[in-house]
Amino acid sequence: MSHKQLFINLPIKDMAKSRAFFESLGYQFNPQFSNDQGACLVLGENLFAMLLTEPFFATFTKKTIVNAHESVEALLCLSCDSREEVDGLVAQAAAAGGKPQEQAQDHGFMYSHGFEDLDGHKWELVHMSGQPG
Repeated sequence: MSHKQLFINLPIKDMAKSRAFFESLGYQFNPQFSNDQGACLVLGENLFAMLLTEPFFATFTKKTIVNAHESVEALLCLSCDSREEVDGLVAQAAAAGGKPQEQAQDHGFMYSHGFEDLDGHKWELVHMSGQPG
């Protein structure tokens, strides 16, 4: 099995603040799939996060929307080209109001660090430099 695209749907509280947060990290939005209820965050070629206002997100599920500041449903992990890119994105996220994880983890072959966005969603950033062991 091989999928062609990935769309992650995330509930958000404030569209303008969320867009500004991710734009400050250097990300762009696809205007074709964005409006005041949802915005298509381009994470890479064929990789997208749909930022959906909570009322709009609620139209897709009957389940309770969790408060990501208090509960975790998923960890979102993105690959980076270097350790410097990992650290740079974490620093930019902190400067834009995000909450960095306590410290980076260096496993030799893999370096990771991350942050919580304005809505509490956890974003992991990882640079893989080789094979373990």
